[in-house]
Amino acid sequence: MQIRCALVGMPGSGKSTVGRQLAHRTGVPFIDLDHRLEQSLGTSIRSFFATEGEARFRDLESEMLAEVAQQPGGMVLSTGGGAVLRPENRQVLRALGTVLYLRASPEEIFKRIRHDRSRPLLQVPNPLERLRELLAQRDGLYRETAHYVIETGRPTVSTLVNMVMMQLEMAASGAGEPAA
Repeated sequence: MQIRCALVGMPGSGKSTVGRQLAHRTGVPFIDLDHRLEQSLGTSIRSFFATEGEARFRDLESEMLAEVAQQPGGMVLSTGGGAVLRPENRQVLRALGTVLYLRASPEEIFKRIRHDRSRPLLQVPNPLERLRELLAQRDGLYRETAHYVIETGRPTVSTLVNMVMMQLEMAASGAGEPAA
């Protein structure tokens, strides 16, 4: 099965980790949009945010997403947590292929990334509260964009990859139920 999918969700929801293993298992390229942006910018996203601001970053993110979406063939694309903020990005993602929302609670995400200093939107006095705010703002956008929602909770990465594979196989057979 040749897959072409994008993973959306909050920072720390497992998009890069699951995406990398999913791509390896299915033999298609893995593209981490944030990593590609950092290579293009020549600096970290956190540094870019500090010097150029979020609006400029979102402009470049949209351009890079549109460019990646034009690539032919199979792929697993891991997006940044805020990629769904712009309507045009949501359209590009849905046109690219099957979109899967890896959903995790703010508390679960906080446990995973509490020591990670590379995430610019979480460098605040109360990162858990910030995660709650971000999820409240973005959950509807993730759901609007996604064909399927996968609750990440506490399963292993391997289990999550299996769950994603099952959704993709159902989608390919036309038997899947789209996300509400």
